Amino acid sequence: MWQSSQVRIGVVASGDPHEARELEAREVDSLWVGGHIASRNPSPEVMIGLARLATVTERVIVGSSILLLPLYPPALVAKQIADLDRASGGRVMLGVGIGGEYPQEFRAVGVPMEERGGRANEIIPLLRRLWTATEITHDGRYYRMRDVKIHPAPAQSGGPPIIVAGRKEPAMRRAATLGDGWIPYMYSPRRYADSVSVINRAAGEGGRDLAGFVWCVWVFLNINPDGNVAREEAARTMGGTYNQDFGAMIDRVAAAGTAGEVMAKLRAFYDAGARHFVFHPATAGADQRPVLDRLFAEVVPALHEYSATAKYG
Repeated sequence: MWQSSQVRIGVVASGDPHEARELEAREVDSLWVGGHIASRNPSPEVMIGLARLATVTERVIVGSSILLLPLYPPALVAKQIADLDRASGGRVMLGVGIGGEYPQEFRAVGVPMEERGGRANEIIPLLRRLWTATEITHDGRYYRMRDVKIHPAPAQSGGPPIIVAGRKEPAMRRAATLGDGWIPYMYSPRRYADSVSVINRAAGEGGRDLAGFVWCVWVFLNINPDGNVAREEAARTMGGTYNQDFGAMIDRVAAAGTAGEVMAKLRAFYDAGARHFVFHPATAGADQRPVLDRLFAEVVPALHEYSATAKYG
């Protein structure tokens, strides 16, 4: 098990097998893939992307960032993830969220948007029961099944870690009570620290020990000797994704700037409690390799050195 002070580095990967192999050759601990069923922008589907990552890599953790859990039948998720975990030798992390920014996805699969939180809360413990590879019966508010056995079981005992994504307090409480980790996005370090406090408090109220909990943070990244270029490219990337102007808030919700500026932001996230950084290169369509080169040459070694000496964790 990783020590609480250890830093782990993840990168969001595209579906290109050559890129995934290139990334695995770097000092990276995890590769992640996102996607949608019916979003505003063209997008892959998460399970297909995760299967591709698991197939073309050999060493790294492979994770979903994120699977919109309410859009999928729980037995199907349990079976697909169990098979992928076995195929990858136990390297899967299941990042889950409830979405909502694209209502058409819920219309596409016939799931009412207002049910998405309740469905996720029911699915997460149900997945763990299904991953026991024993016959189960479930009679819940949203899902019912009788004498169902999903087997063989995943390679990881009890199934892969379930990392809960989100931005608001209900997601934090979901992570605290049901999840194995937390992966917020578009957060400032201060907001991350606040979320850590909420999660620890909610876990304590429920009598839950968070030993082994995975403290992730999903960060848009751009590193350039000209910090203004880095910030402008990151803002354009995020604007294209979320259809709004991020110029005024880029310094709060992304790690963009010179190597020194980015390192300062990541130190602040570390001090706030983040340990597993998941970076999305935000280059506005330009080649991401120079950004990654700077990340692994100039920033990651300094971040590891900082984590080894910091009085946190």
